[in-house]
Amino acid sequence: MIEKIFRNYLEIKNQDDFKEVKKPHENYSVKISDPKDFQLNKFFYKKIGKNHQWIDRLIWTDLNWINYVSNENLFTYILKDKDEIGGYFELLLNQNNKEIEIVYFGVLEEYFGKKLGGYLLSEAIKQAFRMKSLRVWVHTCSLDHKNALENYLSRGMKIFKSETLIR
Repeated sequence: MIEKIFRNYLEIKNQDDFKEVKKPHENYSVKISDPKDFQLNKFFYKKIGKNHQWIDRLIWTDLNWINYVSNENLFTYILKDKDEIGGYFELLLNQNNKEIEIVYFGVLEEYFGKKLGGYLLSEAIKQAFRMKSLRVWVHTCSLDHKNALENYLSRGMKIFKSETLIR
């Protein structure tokens, strides 16, 4: 059976276009993962990705994960509800052109419906601009959470490329 997957690439270049969602409750916080912990990135990738067909890294060994997370231009931020983890995002800095890709982004299922997607994305965009990024970009597809594209658009991101993949 042929499946069509719709992928959109989005960007935001100007902080004036950014539409922030504030923290929905004082219990929530977003902090950088320091020290870097490949097990945390691997956990989020598998747990969040299982419902969205994130499969490319399932074959990775621990060494692959360690090498990935050890990249000095990769920054992982963790959403917490007091001391419980609730989601994450990864920012990958391209120093040559001063842009940041939101590589992975997601909230654990038990935190769905709590208005955390908009807040977490807001934190990702704010952090990218704090890092002096001239452009923040991401891609999403029809396999991602049903609200993913709308969340990106609602934060002020604009689609700069779309494609249809057949598999």
